[in-house]
Amino acid sequence: MSAYEEGLHVLITKGLQGDTAAYRQFLDRLGGMFRTFFRRKLRSEDVAHAEDLVQETLLAIHLHRHSYDPSRRITAWVYAIARYKLIDHYRRAPASRQFVPVDDIDDLFSGDVADASDPARDIAALLKHLPAKQSTAIRLVKLEEFTSKEAAQRMGVSEADVKINLHRGLKKLMALSASKDVA
Repeated sequence: MSAYEEGLHVLITKGLQGDTAAYRQFLDRLGGMFRTFFRRKLRSEDVAHAEDLVQETLLAIHLHRHSYDPSRRITAWVYAIARYKLIDHYRRAPASRQFVPVDDIDDLFSGDVADASDPARDIAALLKHLPAKQSTAIRLVKLEEFTSKEAAQRMGVSEADVKINLHRGLKKLMALSASKDVA
C-alpha cells in the first residue's frame, strides 16, 4: 500500500469515528484528485462540468461513507464512485457522448453501493439547509436529471442562474456536510 493510499485510509477511518478535521482533510485531498481526474477525462468540455462532477462525487462519497469496507483499498472505492458519476454525466449529455473505457470492471460493479433509500433521506435532509433556488436547481438537474435549460424553464430563471445556483448549492452542501456532519 502506498503512503498516499495509507494516508487516505487513516483519514477516512478517523473521519468515520467522528474526527471532523480528518474527514475534512480526506475530502480536500479527494477534491484535488478528482479535479485532475475529471479534467483529464473531459478534455474538450469546460472546467465547470469537471467541477460539478467533483462536487457530485464528493457528495456521493459522503452519503455512502459508511459502506466503505476498511479491508479494501480506499482509492479503488472512491474512483469507482467517480467513474459512476462520469458515466452518468455522459448519459445526461448525449451531444458530448464519447467512448469511456471501463478500466477495472470488478471495482465498477462492487458491492459497496448502499441501499438507494438511505441516500435519498440524507439528500432531502441536506437540501433543507439550502436556499430554495439552490435546492430546486440541485433537485431538478442532479436528482431528476433535467438539463440546465429545462430546469431554467421550470424555475422561471435563466440557464446561467440555474448553473450558478447548482454550483453554489453543491459547494455549500459539501461544506455543510463536512463541518456539521448533518446527514
